[in-house]
Amino acid sequence: MSYFFVFLFALLAGFFVAGGLLASRLIAPHQVGKIKNKPYECGEIPVGPAWIQFNVGYYLLGLLFLVFDVEAAFLFPWAVAFREVGLVGFIEVLIFIIVLIIGLVYAWRKGALEWV
Repeated sequence: MSYFFVFLFALLAGFFVAGGLLASRLIAPHQVGKIKNKPYECGEIPVGPAWIQFNVGYYLLGLLFLVFDVEAAFLFPWAVAFREVGLVGFIEVLIFIIVLIIGLVYAWRKGALEWV
């Protein structure tokens, strides 16, 4: 009985998703044309092909940013609860930061931060 409401909520969520998809399928226009298949560039007329290759450095820099952004998201709650977690919490965060620094040094040595 304790999981009844969880199951009911999951079932209701599934109905909402399926209902939205079904309504979209039934109501949305399905006419394919030259203008509809044209890539949208924020109101600008597209110039050149839509599929171009980007420098892999953008992706590597984005991943490094994501890693350190997640690190900051983990460190803020730890800093707020610093007195409650004590020495064990400090050592765990120290290990977490050391692992990230090792990853940064590895990426640096592999040349992932070089913009060539």
